[in-house]
Amino acid sequence: MSATIHGQYHGKAGPLFSLYFKTAFLTLITLGIYRFWAKTRLRKYIWSATAGDGDSFEYTGTGLEKLLGFLFAIVVLAIYLGIVQMALFYFGLNLFVEPRNQIEALAQVGAIYITLLAVLPLLLFAIYRARRYKTARTRWRGLRFGMDNGAWGYVWRALGHGFLSLITLGILLPRQTFWLEKYMTDRTWYGDAKFEQTGRWQSLYPGLKHVLIAVLVLVIGMTLGITLQSPLLAGTSVFVGYIWLIVGGVYYRIYAFNVLTRAKMLDGAVTFDSGARTGRVIGIVLTGILAIIGAAIVGIFLMGLILMATFGLSFGGLGGLFGGYADPGDFNAASGLVGSIVIAVLYVALILALGGLSLVMITQRIIGHVVSSVVVANAPHLDHVRQRAADPGADAEGFADALDIGGAI
Repeated sequence: MSATIHGQYHGKAGPLFSLYFKTAFLTLITLGIYRFWAKTRLRKYIWSATAGDGDSFEYTGTGLEKLLGFLFAIVVLAIYLGIVQMALFYFGLNLFVEPRNQIEALAQVGAIYITLLAVLPLLLFAIYRARRYKTARTRWRGLRFGMDNGAWGYVWRALGHGFLSLITLGILLPRQTFWLEKYMTDRTWYGDAKFEQTGRWQSLYPGLKHVLIAVLVLVIGMTLGITLQSPLLAGTSVFVGYIWLIVGGVYYRIYAFNVLTRAKMLDGAVTFDSGARTGRVIGIVLTGILAIIGAAIVGIFLMGLILMATFGLSFGGLGGLFGGYADPGDFNAASGLVGSIVIAVLYVALILALGGLSLVMITQRIIGHVVSSVVVANAPHLDHVRQRAADPGADAEGFADALDIGGAI
């Protein structure tokens, strides 16, 4: 084994797009049931396309695990939210009746926020359990990764750190980022070797510089706009500040990832480095969005041509078909069940294609960039790592699936 291992990603746009389109179609015709197997197949592809020193990663999760976990989570959520609603009803707060006056309307709004806050711990619980499941179902060179149980400990820490970040207007966000990542990293294993998150949370502050600039642009620009009574200045400041804030958020995430990766250790000997670049990630997102918009325009144009060729519609009739203003004689052939089915099929195909483009043009390219930026040092020490027992995953990612956390993969 070489002294250093460079991350490699070999995924291709064509195979992944084809896989996404097929699994999304199967998910559609099974009314969503196949989505657990769809996500599993996508992960298997992406994991296998990720390699280090020529050896690919392996994802061993199954769709059945995810389905059973989802069903378990749905039952728990139904019971939990039922108890919450009973407690609200006891105090005279009911979400399911029409308010009769302003006081009842305000009380109902309060009940909505209480319900959302009641779900927050479960969202945080789901985040930890999802990461634990994916970690436990990942192998490299035949050795399992794993993660200790500690979801509720993560929940209370996340709530506490989140509250501190909130009341300090984001000043303590680096503290939250560092300590939550440390909590999870320090409970992660590769074989019988344990990861450790070293470093200091203060080292993340430089990553907030663009967020600070964006806030200053917003505050100063709005103040000057109001003082000088210039709507143009105020509006421009809001637009520039908002865009800069988005860029600043991306910059902070990339900066934090690089700093935290460089401060990780495995078994007290193996170290890591990362050189992911914000400009590259933003470039991927922008070019991906432009490609998706272009594909949508082309897709809509092709849909129109197919409809015209199939039913002999004129451009006026085609406009009427979508806008409802043309002479019925222009599209008699497209009326009825057959026309509706053709339109629905074309529309669904376009939506599925755009989803696949988002995965291959944005998500996969970002994964490829980040993976390729990671370097593992003192790699020969990995030869001393031995296998660990499999971690149970009773609920798999059930709560994450039930609460729709995790995105496409």
